[in-house]
Amino acid sequence: MVHGDQDTRARGTIESPWRIGTRGSLLALTQAGTVRDTLIAAGQHAELVIVKTAGDKSSDPVEKIGVGVFTAALREELAAQTVDIAVHSYKDLPTAPDERFTIAAVPPREDPRDALVARDGLVLGELPAGSVIGTSAPRRAAQLRALGLGIEVVPLRGNLDTRMRKVAEGELDAVVVARAGLVRIGRTDVITESLEPVQMLPAPAQGALAVECRAEDTELATILSALDDPGTRAAVAAERALLAELEAGCTAPVGALAEVVESLDDDGRVVEELSLRGGAAAIDGSDVIRASVVGSLANAAELGRSLARELLELGARDLLSAPSVGAAVDSNPSPMENNP
Repeated sequence: MVHGDQDTRARGTIESPWRIGTRGSLLALTQAGTVRDTLIAAGQHAELVIVKTAGDKSSDPVEKIGVGVFTAALREELAAQTVDIAVHSYKDLPTAPDERFTIAAVPPREDPRDALVARDGLVLGELPAGSVIGTSAPRRAAQLRALGLGIEVVPLRGNLDTRMRKVAEGELDAVVVARAGLVRIGRTDVITESLEPVQMLPAPAQGALAVECRAEDTELATILSALDDPGTRAAVAAERALLAELEAGCTAPVGALAEVVESLDDDGRVVEELSLRGGAAAIDGSDVIRASVVGSLANAAELGRSLARELLELGARDLLSAPSVGAAVDSNPSPMENNP
């Protein structure tokens, strides 16, 4: 197969469409489909190619499978040139860069908040003591316990439909999932409460997509760059830099949220800045450490690193190194759909 730009120029036609690698879940297909549809609208031909990942094949907890359980197989296909583009849930990508690839686009972010799906239309504060809430993420479990509501938090895997069905059938009183996933599959009707960051900080990069191609495919990267949203890219850069500086993986009880805000400079002009909140929690909910910072969008990554250092000074390392971090993960779950 021809490498680099020569191959790039040959693609994007009816005879040789761009091949977009994606996982086979409804959520992943929906996410990749938005990229395909945008390319088609721009006059490029594209098709989806389903790739099985370790996270799809294994029923083990994510922590046991390893880093990049939902992304490594897609990257292998990208490197082998069996696909031209990979669409990831950005929060599933390892924080360490891979020089073989480039994140050509970070499209506008979907709502990054977590969402409660509860029986009888209840919000979190209305759930009676002893209610059982399911979640896949130690981050969510830790923050739920820290609220002191007297609820029981249990591990949960399975696709979004499976999780919602457990509530509908009375197996669970509620589940907490990423709101973005429900938005993308058109199921916002089941949301009983969108959890504000003051209650629950989302995962770094939650709600954002990463559109990746091979580093040498510069013409394709230019085409894909039309999908990029600079504000989302800066926010995600800050959040992931915080996670990397903490040396914590995507399953650690770490939350972060960066948002573009407007402020006035010394001359009274309106300028855009990045407001970043970050936190770490003990998995049993006994302690939560939070901090925030505001800075330049141009220095997003350093903003994240500086806030991580502040969290470490406040004691985050002790919370993240606690041996009980894996306690919120089931020993025999079902395969997960894009870790929603």
